[in-house]
Amino acid sequence: MKSRDMHHDWIATARTLSEALPFMQRYAGAIVVVKFGGNAMGDEAAMAEFARDIVLMRQVGINPIVVHGGGPMINDMLNKLGIKSEFVRGKRVTDKATVEVVEMVLTGLVNKRIVQAIMDEGGRAVGLSGKDDDLMVCEADDPELGFVGRPVEMNPQVLRDLFKAGIIPVVAPVATGMNPNETFNVNGDTAAGAIAGALKADRLLLLTDVSGVKDASGNVVTAMTPEEVSAMIDDGTIAGGMIPKTETALKAIEEGVRAVVILDGRVANACLLELFTEHGAGSLIRPKR
Repeated sequence: MKSRDMHHDWIATARTLSEALPFMQRYAGAIVVVKFGGNAMGDEAAMAEFARDIVLMRQVGINPIVVHGGGPMINDMLNKLGIKSEFVRGKRVTDKATVEVVEMVLTGLVNKRIVQAIMDEGGRAVGLSGKDDDLMVCEADDPELGFVGRPVEMNPQVLRDLFKAGIIPVVAPVATGMNPNETFNVNGDTAAGAIAGALKADRLLLLTDVSGVKDASGNVVTAMTPEEVSAMIDDGTIAGGMIPKTETALKAIEEGVRAVVILDGRVANACLLELFTEHGAGSLIRPKR
């Protein structure tokens, strides 16, 4: 005769699943764009955990899109190939040789690692870049920086087609240009924001290596309006690398994204905490209701 061990952890797990039901119902059919990057990309266990979360999101009816970066991997390859970089105002100049390495690493190495991780967790995924089906067409963001692109035209139908087939798109931020044979490197956050805006996504989740947007006292602000974000940028409360992330969030909201969350990708199951719990996991930015 078998005895059943009703351990507290199992009871807590069942309760958590039950409490998640309203949130699952809320997001059924929703489009959620997730920008994946940072330390988790270089850690196999963290990559597998992230992939499992994305598969679960798809399993409960969400349409997730993963947009990734890959800066450290690009730097490693440039060093291996002996390609030296020039910098203007602290930003790397992306010349023709560099953009070829960027495309090779992002679309051929990083992208396929993420696709494989999702497949290993039982999901269906297809890797593509902004070049595929002219998903993202760019022009030079700053001529002095070379082939660094700013999206000017978005064609997201290929993503909708993948949704209908039950497939999770994984997008590398490499894009085509307005002229023949042009290739642009696009900042990962910028690409994710542009894709989310083109799809009028329900959520844009920007995974970072920090806990969220902090106020002047160093505390994470859990909810903000675009007006409050702009004021915090103007008075210097939001500074450094958080400025481009929050500016991406503001632009995405202007283009029709319902809400943007800047959250700590180092936290286990960060996406699930944000979507399926009352607590959330970062700084939520959305217009006043």
